[in-house]
Amino acid sequence: MTAPRLEIRLEAIEQNTRTLVGRLAVQGITVTGVNKATLGCPAVGRAMLRGGATGLGDSRVESLARARSAGITTPLTLVRTPMLSQVGHVVRDSDTSLNTEPVVLDALSAAAVAQGRTHAVVLMVELGDLREGVAAEDVVALARSVGRRPGLVLSGLGTNLACRSGVVPDQTKMDELSRLVEKAETACRTGLRVVSGGNSAGLAWALTTADPGRVNELRLGEAILLGTEPLHREPIEGLATDAFTLVAEIIEARDKPSLPWGVLAQTAFGAQVARPDTGLVRQAIVALGRQDVDPDSLVAPPGVTVLAMSSDHLVVDLGDHDLRPGDELSFGVGYSGLLRAMTSPFVAQVAQVAEVAEAPSVDLVPPVGLEPTLDRF
Repeated sequence: MTAPRLEIRLEAIEQNTRTLVGRLAVQGITVTGVNKATLGCPAVGRAMLRGGATGLGDSRVESLARARSAGITTPLTLVRTPMLSQVGHVVRDSDTSLNTEPVVLDALSAAAVAQGRTHAVVLMVELGDLREGVAAEDVVALARSVGRRPGLVLSGLGTNLACRSGVVPDQTKMDELSRLVEKAETACRTGLRVVSGGNSAGLAWALTTADPGRVNELRLGEAILLGTEPLHREPIEGLATDAFTLVAEIIEARDKPSLPWGVLAQTAFGAQVARPDTGLVRQAIVALGRQDVDPDSLVAPPGVTVLAMSSDHLVVDLGDHDLRPGDELSFGVGYSGLLRAMTSPFVAQVAQVAEVAEAPSVDLVPPVGLEPTLDRF
């Protein structure tokens, strides 16, 4: 089997979704499965839907178009404010988009009218993380204006926290969002269907609060895909953390000194990392580079230590492992590692389909050289 490759356990993604959907249902909160870290892989999206997600979200309209082309008919949400240059595609390929800019709303309205469609809008509120969002004092006015734009319907309000600045989604923040929802409903004289409390970072609050207020949706990606929460990157009890495994091949294995010799300057990617002198080590080069994965996001097998990574070479200390060229090493990945591995044209993707005995694995992406990534699904 080709390497490097991501082995994807679809049943783990489905079960993670089902577990979170069940826990949040007690609070009256539904789940939109966010599939952006997998480049909108339809097989992963279908696993989320089988697990009970009410819809799928992605930050790239191209990935939403791929979902539609793959036959996915569930509601699709663009979870990034649309680019003006793509409003026609946004209206065509998504049911809902998250928005903050009046000029973008104008363009979406024109595109919706031209296509004879109605496009749903969720206005994003700035609650302190300083990424996207309308100031709290401007939300009501912008919400009222949506209804005056033909082809658009105000679906709800939402917020995003813990992405840029690490601001924690807590009771205070969610209470503020609920108050803004009530103000917007009064001003617009209509109920809002969606109150989106944020991403996977909001799980700790959502699962423990005694008062979810008006929040009735979370947009979950990392928690479903990796079984971890973003605030502290800790595993979530009851969830699988091994849905993705990155497998790569060893191309060199030799005993080498632990320290370099000669006059030292910067490495290919910046400053030297100080390391102790441990004598000879069993060093291996793995055919994997920064083009393929974020080295800081790799989880090495027990007994193996990541030493360095350049564009195309991962250097590891094998410890006591007796491995040779041609052997493979399997790594866990964090969120940034998954994101880059799914994007790399050099990393194949293989779905492990445990429930189909006669077909234990399905190639999602064969090796394709340097063809554009967006054409691989």
